[in-house]
Amino acid sequence: MWYSYLLTLPKSHRYSLGQRIDTFCIETIEAIAIASFLSPAEKQPYVRLAIRKVDTVKILLMILWETKSLDNKKYLALSVKIDEIGRMLGGWNGQLAKHLDETQRKQNSSHKREEK
Repeated sequence: MWYSYLLTLPKSHRYSLGQRIDTFCIETIEAIAIASFLSPAEKQPYVRLAIRKVDTVKILLMILWETKSLDNKKYLALSVKIDEIGRMLGGWNGQLAKHLDETQRKQNSSHKREEK
């Protein structure tokens, strides 16, 4: 979806903001792919990186829309997808945080039992 919109941007934005958005999208995919193969403790930094990249894409898309380089229909279509990705990443990050918190509590309680 994004690539077809990138090609319709004015040249002044296609090779600046458009290219940056393209790069951030690819970097988000890379971070998610890396996280998917790691242990839960190692995933969280990559999930957070992906969240930051998605948030940056939202801001850059808003700039394109505000400068009339991206029409309302395209902006809305992209925003809906980007928001969904952001919610999914946020949920994943929340699950990881909960899992890491539970793991840490279990470790702390087992250390206290060993001390007694």
